[in-house]
Amino acid sequence: MSDRKVVLVTGCAKGGIGFEYCKAFAEQNCNVIASDIPQRMDDMSELQENQIETLEIDVLSDISVSSAVKAIISKHGRIDVLINNAGIGSTGPLAELPLDEIRKAYEINTLGQLRMVQQVVPSMATRKSGVIVNIGSVVGKAPTPWAGSYCTSKAAVHAISNTLRVELKPFGINVVLVVPGAIRSNLGANNIEKLSNYKWELYKDFGKEIAERARASQVGKSTDAALLARHVAKKVLSPKPPKQIVFGHMTTLFSFLSVSPLWVRDLFFTKRFNLDKKL
Repeated sequence: MSDRKVVLVTGCAKGGIGFEYCKAFAEQNCNVIASDIPQRMDDMSELQENQIETLEIDVLSDISVSSAVKAIISKHGRIDVLINNAGIGSTGPLAELPLDEIRKAYEINTLGQLRMVQQVVPSMATRKSGVIVNIGSVVGKAPTPWAGSYCTSKAAVHAISNTLRVELKPFGINVVLVVPGAIRSNLGANNIEKLSNYKWELYKDFGKEIAERARASQVGKSTDAALLARHVAKKVLSPKPPKQIVFGHMTTLFSFLSVSPLWVRDLFFTKRFNLDKKL
């Protein structure tokens, strides 16, 4: 059995942060397995050229996750690190966004991570070793208007991670919560594309602001995804991985907002997204 760390990453299509996580861990001489849904397997071909394995995993499917984890353990003997990266954006006012869309955000961003955890933990617990890395968000700490479904799905990831960190300690498993700020990826473009599916009624006068929120993390001084990935890889592979990794543009602002009085936070977001307009 190789001494190289076996790292499984979910959500690795090109253009996303998972793609960069794979390259960053490979640079650290890890044996990386990149995964995504069947429809996106072609988007990982470049990773194969870098000696990174690719594997189909649909985090919505118990069968897909279970069979993939078993295949990896059968081939490599273990999974040392799980990077729970698979996720989707979700933009729109909570009072009008279809429940099916909100449910999809929770199914992928929250339950998808937990589904992966439940499958890798038994093997890690047997070996008394392993690291689970759950990807949260700064908006999981301070939710914003027009993205409530995404924010709450990530807030749940924070709560799950904080619970798992304590529950898995007796088994020698470390749990790391990554809290990225504004990171450049294809998330913003995907968010904008999905907005064309909706026609707001109550919020028809806020179309410009909703679209601005959809692309908010991709403009200005947003952090390059490769920088985040390299930072996370080094921290996760250290002898004592940190409990939390906060990195990227706007993390300082959101840390401040998360501990501010609610009236301060409300005032900031009201002004930022023009919610003080008279209708």
